[in-house]
Amino acid sequence: MPTIQKILVANRGEIALRIMRTAREMGIQTVAIYSEADRNALHVRYADEAVCVGPAPSSESYLKADTIIEVCRKLNVDAIHPGYGFLSENANFSRIVRDAGLLFIGPSPESIEVMGSKLAAKAAVAHYNIPMVPGTPSAITDRDEAKVISAQIGYPVLIKASAGGGGKGMRVVECEADFDEQMDRAVSEALSAFGDGSVFIEKYVTSPRHVEIQVLGDQHGNIIHLFERECSVQRRHQKVVEEAPSAILTPEIRNAMGQAAVDVARACGYYGAGTVEFIVNDSLDFYFLEMNTRLQVEHPVTELITGVDLVKQMIYIAEGKPLTIRQEDLQIKGHAVEVRVYAEDPANNFLPDVGTLDTYIRPQGNGVRVDDGFEQGMAIPIYYDPMIAKLITYGDSRDEAIQKMIRAIDEYQISGVQTTLPFGRFVMEHEAFRSGQFDTGFVSKYFTPEKLASPANSTESTLAAVLAAYLLENTKPKATLSMPNGTATGTKKSQWKANRLG
Repeated sequence: MPTIQKILVANRGEIALRIMRTAREMGIQTVAIYSEADRNALHVRYADEAVCVGPAPSSESYLKADTIIEVCRKLNVDAIHPGYGFLSENANFSRIVRDAGLLFIGPSPESIEVMGSKLAAKAAVAHYNIPMVPGTPSAITDRDEAKVISAQIGYPVLIKASAGGGGKGMRVVECEADFDEQMDRAVSEALSAFGDGSVFIEKYVTSPRHVEIQVLGDQHGNIIHLFERECSVQRRHQKVVEEAPSAILTPEIRNAMGQAAVDVARACGYYGAGTVEFIVNDSLDFYFLEMNTRLQVEHPVTELITGVDLVKQMIYIAEGKPLTIRQEDLQIKGHAVEVRVYAEDPANNFLPDVGTLDTYIRPQGNGVRVDDGFEQGMAIPIYYDPMIAKLITYGDSRDEAIQKMIRAIDEYQISGVQTTLPFGRFVMEHEAFRSGQFDTGFVSKYFTPEKLASPANSTESTLAAVLAAYLLENTKPKATLSMPNGTATGTKKSQWKANRLG
């Protein structure tokens, strides 16, 4: 079995740092790639070696597969971890990595291809009696036929892009009179986002909840699940708040969903870390939605309730090692909640609000975890996803985890950009969330900008944040390391690491 000695992390920000820290704990060297916009990024300074791969746009840097492979050859890299986003679910990239004689820390290109198409995924799992939402078995282009099928299924229906994700190419149709307009919009969005205008139709589940199951599989046919994550609080079909476990699943439903997720993974010969997503209705019936063939943004909540380091397991699996964790070894311990901290203005329809982090002070304390890739004084680039950090809290109970989250949000000091922290506090305090009786319509049902709590934006809080930042800046050791330019080695990074990263 191969032993990985050097990993290139083909990503940026908090996930790049997360992977690098785990690799270092395992005695593995790391290589960072970065765009010109990320020259001073934390993941660049933390890595043992760093290489600039192009200008700021991701298409000219982080998505340049050939350039990444060439860096690996020059620096004697053994493996590539793609993180999430960018090239993480790109079957062609996975195949290029494999053909170059490198290890791809993720699933096979064949598994990515099957699960990358919602229709192919449904066909693959058809033999396992996995519950699926009624709908078309294949992509459909004939509008009249689509209307007939929609009438048979019964309105409302959902038109979805076959190659889609993140809410792109997805339209709810309430009645036949709206069908043509929503069909046109779905196809147009699908073509623009994915270069593929094929769509399919399925029954729209009313009051849906988004519940997903984390799976791990090795290259010897062993597959386990690590329970569920509740991801129903979303804006624009994208997650903002996640938790584990779900507040509503019974042990029986949890076991059934877990087995279904394992069967989905088995249907495509899956290995590595993956997530099987389900829609759950108000009667707790669940239906297979899709599989994400990568590490998820919200993986920390699963790590906290199971004690399993998912990144470490991914590396072991890529090396060909069998899983040492058995299903019967796993149990849920406590509760974890995650709030994504975006540079977005929730009072202005969650529009991105890029700028400079004039104040940036993380919350601390028992049961508080912050995964980020920024520090005070850094700018939020306009070229990438505007997520600043993931704020995660853990407690013995759901109520304790929520209360810790409220406290952590209040202590998280950020100025210079608007963030989703006030919205996160709104969610934590809302009765629907506290009771567990909510669905993916939470934002549209309950949220309006004027309901945002004001303390985090008060003059007093801002002055306190500025004073705290001033005291922190004038009492901490100063870094002496110059930033890398082009390729940088790790010979002078120990001073920076000691001062900034602990």
